[in-house]
Amino acid sequence: MSLVGADLKGKVAVITGGSSGIGLGLSLAFAELGCHVVPTSEPGTEARVQETVRKLSSLGVRSLALTTDVTCADQVDRLMERTVKELGRLDVVVNCAGITIRTPSVDMSEKDWRAVIDINLTGTFLVCQRAGRVMLKQRSGSLINIASLCSYVAYPEVVGYCASKGGVIMVTRALAAEWAASGVRVNAIAPGDILTPLTRSMVDRDPDRRKRMESRIPMGRLGEVEEVAGAAIYLASDASQYVTGHTIVVDGGHLAQGI
Repeated sequence: MSLVGADLKGKVAVITGGSSGIGLGLSLAFAELGCHVVPTSEPGTEARVQETVRKLSSLGVRSLALTTDVTCADQVDRLMERTVKELGRLDVVVNCAGITIRTPSVDMSEKDWRAVIDINLTGTFLVCQRAGRVMLKQRSGSLINIASLCSYVAYPEVVGYCASKGGVIMVTRALAAEWAASGVRVNAIAPGDILTPLTRSMVDRDPDRRKRMESRIPMGRLGEVEEVAGAAIYLASDASQYVTGHTIVVDGGHLAQGI
């Protein structure tokens, strides 16, 4: 193991939500380090996934164009089976798939509540569980779950998101404790305000909103997707081989001073 760099060359990673936002950034960052990547996203995004696979292939790594409903165990099983069959192994899984629905809590429908919990929390567990079955047999692997500042701090009108992301951290810790002796590591990353294409378009339309967001961050700026990727590369690599059950907060110091 190198104590200086993080080597992902030749590893195989599955990244849910891997064709947009933070997930896309992680897919490209992993591929640039020689990691073979399966950037799966939800059914209906086939064209976007195929375009992502083309970008990854241009970097000289192997990839698969698969869509997956992470709330459907059979589809998650298929994802893991196809990855192992066609790419030969499974070293890393990153759970980026997620949604939020903003609405006053008294008006939130049961349907919307279940949708957020099912994708963000149940989906994360199903992917970890199915990947864990592969990794426990080979006695190695790194699972990385994407949590949020909302795992720690409550924000108004996103009760389902806060509940689901709080649960992601406890799923991470519980699985880490259960699987550590078998060589399978489970960690999480909690991003703060990150300039994904969606966030960038929002703050570009409303400079005052950007100023308000930046005023809450001790570093005085919004984060870049590449800065989340740095934490993910560390957790995916052997540089973190004695790290499990932890959440790395990537937020410019926001959480350190509270909301």
